[in-house]
Amino acid sequence: MELKPYQQGVINDLGLFLDQLQRTNGRVRDSFYDFWLNKGYRPFPGTIVEPYKNNVQDAAGHPVPHICIKVPTAGGKTFIACNALRTIFEKVESNGPSGQPANVVVWLVPSNPILQQTIQNLRNPDHPYRQKINSHFQNRVEIYDKQALISGASFNATAIQGQLSIIVMSFDSLRAKNKEDRKLFQENGNNISFASFNTERNNATTHILEGTDETAVINVIRSLSPVLVVDESHNAESELSVEMLRNLNPAFILDLTATPRKNSNIISFVDALELKKENMVKLPVIVYNQKKERIEVINSALSLQRRLELLANEERKTGGKYIRPIVLFQAQPKTGEDNQTFEKIKKTLVDAGIPGDQIKIKTATIDELKGINLMSTDCPVRYIITVNALKEGWDCPFAYILASLADRSSAVDVEQILGRVLRQPHVRRHKSPLLNLSYVLTASSKFRETLQNIVNGLNKAGFSAKDYRAIEAPDNEPVVNSVGDPLELLFTPVQNTANSSNNDELDAAAIQYVGTVPLSGLPEDNGSSTGTDISDIVQKALDESVQFDERVKKMEEETSPLLADLVNQYKFKDQFQDQAKAIQLPQFYQRVSTGIFGDEEVLLKKEALLSDFNLRKADRNIDFGSVDSELYKVDLEEGNKNEYTPRFSHIDGDIKDALLGNILPNQTRDGQIKTMTRQILKRLGNFKPISDKDVEWYIRQVLEDLTEEQFQDLIAQEYNYSQRIKQKIEVLTTAHAEKMFGLWLDKDKLFLRPSFTFPSTIAPTETGKDLIKSLYVREGKVNSFEEKVIDAIANLESVAFWTRNLERGRGFVINGFINHYPDFIVVTKRGKIILLETKGDYLEGPDSAEKVRLGNFWASKAGNNYRYFMVFETKEVKGAYTLADVSNTIREL
Repeated sequence: MELKPYQQGVINDLGLFLDQLQRTNGRVRDSFYDFWLNKGYRPFPGTIVEPYKNNVQDAAGHPVPHICIKVPTAGGKTFIACNALRTIFEKVESNGPSGQPANVVVWLVPSNPILQQTIQNLRNPDHPYRQKINSHFQNRVEIYDKQALISGASFNATAIQGQLSIIVMSFDSLRAKNKEDRKLFQENGNNISFASFNTERNNATTHILEGTDETAVINVIRSLSPVLVVDESHNAESELSVEMLRNLNPAFILDLTATPRKNSNIISFVDALELKKENMVKLPVIVYNQKKERIEVINSALSLQRRLELLANEERKTGGKYIRPIVLFQAQPKTGEDNQTFEKIKKTLVDAGIPGDQIKIKTATIDELKGINLMSTDCPVRYIITVNALKEGWDCPFAYILASLADRSSAVDVEQILGRVLRQPHVRRHKSPLLNLSYVLTASSKFRETLQNIVNGLNKAGFSAKDYRAIEAPDNEPVVNSVGDPLELLFTPVQNTANSSNNDELDAAAIQYVGTVPLSGLPEDNGSSTGTDISDIVQKALDESVQFDERVKKMEEETSPLLADLVNQYKFKDQFQDQAKAIQLPQFYQRVSTGIFGDEEVLLKKEALLSDFNLRKADRNIDFGSVDSELYKVDLEEGNKNEYTPRFSHIDGDIKDALLGNILPNQTRDGQIKTMTRQILKRLGNFKPISDKDVEWYIRQVLEDLTEEQFQDLIAQEYNYSQRIKQKIEVLTTAHAEKMFGLWLDKDKLFLRPSFTFPSTIAPTETGKDLIKSLYVREGKVNSFEEKVIDAIANLESVAFWTRNLERGRGFVINGFINHYPDFIVVTKRGKIILLETKGDYLEGPDSAEKVRLGNFWASKAGNNYRYFMVFETKEVKGAYTLADVSNTIREL
């Protein structure tokens, strides 16, 4: 099971945010702002993308990165989270500054049904969730529940090292409302190994929650600084819930929800149409109001179920997969003797001739579905009676019809369970359009209010209310209308009820049940054999399905409608659109063995080339001689007319000595080195896959090599020295990555594969001048030399069009031993594709040579239709071109 394109987009967004987090050295607010700015948005109060909200702090009081992913119901949030773990642990250390080599996740869920379902799926080696996690973590994965932590079963300081440990718990278990849950906060002798281990790491007290023993399970978790995955996170926004998150002392929090709350820091949106495009959901939803006795709702539901099952069986004969459509009968809550409760409904259906084993009740107190696999071909269940018990933790894609049997005088409340009928069986498009839709049947005299409840239910499933519209139909005519995009609701107006019976009791004799559909189906069935005439529903459903599918086909990869109003988007110019859409630029891919799961082709990342890099064996020769002092003071200086102006100046002499004396008071040289090593380690961020322990060891060795004078200078100029060390490690890793890159190319472990396509719209943060032959209506901003280069190139007769390549995940990257985003992509009239990187003469440096080498590697492997040119203004650099040279070359292409 692989990620759908929109799911991969979510993972990409997560990776880009984490990259920003590293660039800002963990300043979360700045990272969030820069992330959205690079996408073309400016977070602003009152808009869909608001400024970052610091909701949770760790044990030391530092802000914890806390971000949210918005995915509608049936969009695969759990599978996205399983794939996200590798991306997170590539960038985030889950164990804090202590350096323990363990990846720990606390997976939080809102209820016991979801808890059991999540544990079962993550432990099942045949489930796609576990298979994906196993492939990403070399099969070294362990799933723990609350009881395992309390008992200490296979959960100790030694066992969790070197593996991915996922602890699945409910929100309530951490809120300690009952005696059983309070065990998490009590002394526990099974955790002695963690207490002693933390003592060895000089982390014996900083993680201990006030009023608890160090061996309490909660303190064990806190000492590990876990990554939190919060499922249905909209249920965890109260003060008590935020306290629950803080108590876990997390290193990172990933929220998953279809309906983010106001204080959510959203980094990725998934639009409902994306789900329809990838066959994840049955859309549009067809809503039909009988406006007669509720017995007609039952008859229509039975007839529609039979019709759908006939179609499903016919498809199965021609290679389709097994589908057994299920009706969810929503009973009236049991509040009085006259209400049609679930018991009455089941008895009525059985009395009408429906076999009892086909009918199951699922309520808060009765669970006849326990232990039943509804997807099995041996399962007879076709009808499920519920109230709201299916609102969570139950996702059977065979559920097609929601039939409400609420009182006619009531507005039908389907908010909680509407999402249960949205999932598409087998995640594939079926030949019959009727099998690609969901259905809601009602008999309410308050239909307009019912529709609002349906809209509310769709909101709860993650779909936007502003996309809905109601269309009134003429009275007395059973017409079904469309209500909007992305979800369409089809419904009838209030019908003529002059001939309706005043008696609305459910009479078994009035139910038109014609028997169970045989697996062979009924040939040439026209619906007449299904009982009640449902031709109106069927015809309008077919019509709306066609129209909806047409809109999906026309859907382009544009900015989410939720964000469209916040940014200026620029489309292809019409004359270049067809040629641009046909282009796929190749990128480097790596073949990765996943053991029993076979080989997997993944986009190459530099980290993969460093798998055998040993920083402890690398050289430590760093030139600190040219480091300038960074100690300054800012003061007000008196100027003309008694005005005071802020001025800054160097700090030295007695002032400098006094400052330095306060930084490392009364410490030995060894203690000072240890303290500064930790300080610098925090500044550097991580160098995945190099462990923090190895980076810390390297920094310490560098500091021990310093003279006393150099070390005192280091204390005064910590930032500048840190940057020199960081640059040195980057030079070492890049050199090793380039060496491995060449070896892997020679061994065919790497290959180019068409991958990148031009987005149909772009949203640059700033735009440049309107130059001829640009691919988009407006292009990203360029500097003076870049403008000079592209203006000269665009005016060549051989050039068809050009575009400014956007950076940081929004444009095309040559991925290899470095990530290189060339400044421009030029396409000639003969179909040659040219990547241009511009460099002012003053910008020549080591990175220029690396980019030239990688660009030439790419072009040579990509084939004769591809070129790479680095352009300097006048300077002659090996492997690069002057503007005059590159113009002459492109003129001939």
